Amino acid sequence: MKTSKSGLIRLIAVFKLLKTAVLIVAGAGILKMMHNNAATVLEHGFAMLGLDPGNRYVDHALRKVASLPPERFKELSLGSFVYAALFLTEGVGLWMMKRWAEWFTIAITGSLIPLEIYEICRHPTAVRILVLILNAAIVVYLLVRIRRDRSQRTE
Repeated sequence: MKTSKSGLIRLIAVFKLLKTAVLIVAGAGILKMMHNNAATVLEHGFAMLGLDPGNRYVDHALRKVASLPPERFKELSLGSFVYAALFLTEGVGLWMMKRWAEWFTIAITGSLIPLEIYEICRHPTAVRILVLILNAAIVVYLLVRIRRDRSQRTE
């Protein structure tokens, strides 16, 4: 396998592993909010990031979090850890250059694209659009790669 081919797969693996890390941190943060005053924890986090608590977006987020019932924190945390496990599986499998990981990544990433489109339609942001473009490019690249490898084996 050529280095450029494996290099791009490894880059995708790193992207998946970064998403894993973000989701694990988010899940842990959500658990922390569940056991403490959620608005206070979030306000402290915003302050650490240098965000103004008087900002209308920050204030809106604080009010929204403060109104969440405790069981919702459990659901959000569990969801975060489940997605982290999926991305970890993708990332490790891709890093090890496993064909099953390419198919797994196509299935998982492809299945999330409709949700990403829905979220962009509801609240478009540059980050959401960038993530959609990256994920679509990953799916297309892996499909083309698998098809090309299959046709080269039959020749």
